[in-house]
Amino acid sequence: MNYYGSWTFFVKEVRRFYSVAVQTIFAPIVSTLLFLLIFGTVIETKILEFGNISYSQFLIPGLVMMAILQNAFSNSSSSIIQSKIYGNLSFVLLSPLTALDLYVAFVAAAVVRGLAVGVGVLLVGWIGYDLQIHYASWILLFAVLSAAVVGGLGLIAGIVAEKYDHLAAFQNFIIMPLTFLSGVFYSIHSLPSFWQFLSMFNPFFYMVDGFRYGFYAVSDISVWLSLAVTLLFLVLVSAINLVLLHKGVKIRH
Repeated sequence: MNYYGSWTFFVKEVRRFYSVAVQTIFAPIVSTLLFLLIFGTVIETKILEFGNISYSQFLIPGLVMMAILQNAFSNSSSSIIQSKIYGNLSFVLLSPLTALDLYVAFVAAAVVRGLAVGVGVLLVGWIGYDLQIHYASWILLFAVLSAAVVGGLGLIAGIVAEKYDHLAAFQNFIIMPLTFLSGVFYSIHSLPSFWQFLSMFNPFFYMVDGFRYGFYAVSDISVWLSLAVTLLFLVLVSAINLVLLHKGVKIRH
């Protein structure tokens, strides 16, 4: 692996989204906090508490994870599609970087952006709510792994897409429904049996549930099962990306 080359490309990707931080970091933080304002303040009085935590406390970890997932996807997908459309991807492909070098750089930058937005949402939510942290290690682990999984999905979407319309369809019809139906706003135990069963096929559910476990030591399923599913999807997404990048599918011709 070309560590120096991969690091250089990673720094380039971070500088790319940092140069427009108002759009890529601060805007997502504000839009996510609107969910907290509406659901946590207006609707909270209509919803029962979850065990010994209020609905707002239950909601914040889910919103943080939602912000991480959506922004990790946006970073890698927008980067690769812009490079394809504007033609500067050709210069990257001419460099002595392997498929693994490119994949690590793209996904690492997506993780950084996802965590930056997630930390911003968490800090603001922490000011007004009595958040607890039982297992910081679980929080960090699921945040990084989940951002890497969805960053990899964004890379796949950007490689396969030929124009922005294709990318928007991928985000609107796959990423957004999976995110909103992952238990961000509710516990799956509040759903009918059929929908509880269907939720088990949503990989984002395991990411959100494992992440929330780190805060309150409460989860809908075993945190070890959530970790296993998340790791499985990370391996699967990584393998697909490496094959696509190695063969140059829709990026070399």
